[in-house]
Amino acid sequence: MRPLLAAVAAPLLALAATFAAAPTAFAASDVSTVADALEKSPVYVDPAVSTELTSADVDALERKIKNADKPVMVAVLPADFPKKDLFSDLRTKTGVVGVYGVRLGDAFEARADHQAMSNSAVQNLTTSVRGEPLSEQLDDFVSTAVRTARGSAPSSWGGAGGTSDGVSAGPLIGVGAVVVVGGAGIYALARRNRRRKEAERREALDRLRVVVDEDITAFGEELDRLDFHPAEAGADDTMRADYERALDAYEKAKQFMAAAQRPEEVRGVTQALEDGRFSLALLAARREGRPLPERRAPCFFDPRHGPSVEDAEWTPPGGSPREVPVCAADATRLRDGAEPMIRTVDAGAGERRPYYDAGPMYGPWAGGYFGGGMLPGLLVGTMLGSMMSGPAYAADYGSGYGDFGGGDFTGGDYSGADFDASDFGDFGGGGDFGGGGDFGGGGGDFGGGNF
Repeated sequence: MRPLLAAVAAPLLALAATFAAAPTAFAASDVSTVADALEKSPVYVDPAVSTELTSADVDALERKIKNADKPVMVAVLPADFPKKDLFSDLRTKTGVVGVYGVRLGDAFEARADHQAMSNSAVQNLTTSVRGEPLSEQLDDFVSTAVRTARGSAPSSWGGAGGTSDGVSAGPLIGVGAVVVVGGAGIYALARRNRRRKEAERREALDRLRVVVDEDITAFGEELDRLDFHPAEAGADDTMRADYERALDAYEKAKQFMAAAQRPEEVRGVTQALEDGRFSLALLAARREGRPLPERRAPCFFDPRHGPSVEDAEWTPPGGSPREVPVCAADATRLRDGAEPMIRTVDAGAGERRPYYDAGPMYGPWAGGYFGGGMLPGLLVGTMLGSMMSGPAYAADYGSGYGDFGGGDFTGGDYSGADFDASDFGDFGGGGDFGGGGDFGGGGGDFGGGNF
């Protein structure tokens, strides 16, 4: 039987080798080809450049990533591969939360979900390997990335490897039984933790709903008091446009809040309200013949006060002085040595406290009003500021200051198209590849501060 099997196997192996070699004549047609490959294995080399890396090099990279159990992916593509939206399209099609390194011709860049690696880490890592020969570059990138990346490799990669010939089945069965029992325990623990987090999110959303409903009601009352009619004498198209934007913002805020299922989704509600209030400020200036106001953040002490008119120094109890945007009334109070009118919210157990000292669930609410860039300076030294700077906050309520999207996925999870698009820009940031330490300008906010 052995000679017969050998006779049959030989031509089959030759045929398989022929098919395996055939793709080298063709380049990958699109991002989908690369994404499909990365869903199955952490390293993809386009057939058009397959001669630039040996199979041993590829195997070594794959083995290093799988042994480290980290969500790190590498693609080697030809120079003429389309750069437009390469990273974001690749991330959408793979659906895997992780770190993506791409060698395109002689150029190299990387992007990452903020849950898997911080902005500064991605920038530093990319800069450190830029300009190296291909094999050395990818090895250095992977070696550092697997030490830095957070999360685990996706299950679709199948682990670090199989068993060798001659291994007894008995010990493997025993180990398998232990793994099954251990896996059941881990699954039960993960399920219990997920339920606990879900209960915490529901409680946070319930508290946020009260605060946001107050904001929506207050804005609706402003619209009622406005006494503006689009057909009134003196009204022009710009006034009518301001009014329409304010009405649209009011309706959008109500719709967003009604549809909200998670705390981080509240950010869209307060963003809409902030837009609406600015539209009302523009309309008021046009009707009164005043210069149009500049776009400023809402009053820090209570966004219901409307857009701020100046920055004023304020020191929270036990904190350090900082400049905060304030409305005219609060600016006057501060100059007179009086306390500003600070928004208080439910902090639990029937206690009301200023929103910045009432717990992490109010981060999305504040982020919609003030955006990502302002919050670190405004909230430093407060309870909310301290909580938002930690990784636990990022996992449970959002991904950083003012950035509350992306769910609660971690590195290696399959999130599909649910990811923060600002993490993934064009390859080279729109043609500025290799622009010094600026990372091409396309990386966006990778969640710096969580690292």
